[in-house]
Amino acid sequence: MHDDQLKETFLQSEEIYQGAVIHVQKWQVALPDGRQAAREIVLHLGAAAVVPVDEQGRVTLVRQHRVAIGEYTWEIPAGKLDYAGEDPLGCAKRELEEEAGLRANKWQKLTHAITTPGFCTERIALYLATELTPCESHPDQDEFLHLTTMPLSEAAAYVMDGKITDMKTCLGILMAQNILSQGLTPAMDRVMQSANRHRAQGRSI
Repeated sequence: MHDDQLKETFLQSEEIYQGAVIHVQKWQVALPDGRQAAREIVLHLGAAAVVPVDEQGRVTLVRQHRVAIGEYTWEIPAGKLDYAGEDPLGCAKRELEEEAGLRANKWQKLTHAITTPGFCTERIALYLATELTPCESHPDQDEFLHLTTMPLSEAAAYVMDGKITDMKTCLGILMAQNILSQGLTPAMDRVMQSANRHRAQGRSI
């Protein structure tokens, strides 16, 4: 089956709600078999998040209460883009300073993650930040945060044990742990994974 046989085609939209962070629209789409269906879509500018790891291999995490789920979470520093087209790296640097009181001399792109593709347009750019230096933090006035540091390996174990459940944090921690444990940059890690796949399939690169 080709992907075209799965594609839904946008027809029109109706504005349901417009807020400061999200817009909600009702989309009418054409299904692959010719029928039509309605989709409720949340429009989001996107976000950036950063896994800050110091020279001792410790990651800085943010503890906060998330009222939407009624739970306390451990999360990597993150925030939404301020405007459409904002450089995600600039956003990540801003959030690292504001939330964690840190600056990083070295930045590596991990990936661009899609949070909830079933109904939301949000994409989060994930970065690994190393060679850290402290600076003054200045969280938003409505943010109440507690910072902690722990070995990255311990944070990865918390992910596997279900103690850390935030999606961007889980993905960021596991990717950073995998990359740093091998001493690879994200780009080189992808090259090595691709090479291993080709070797397993008996093909040259």
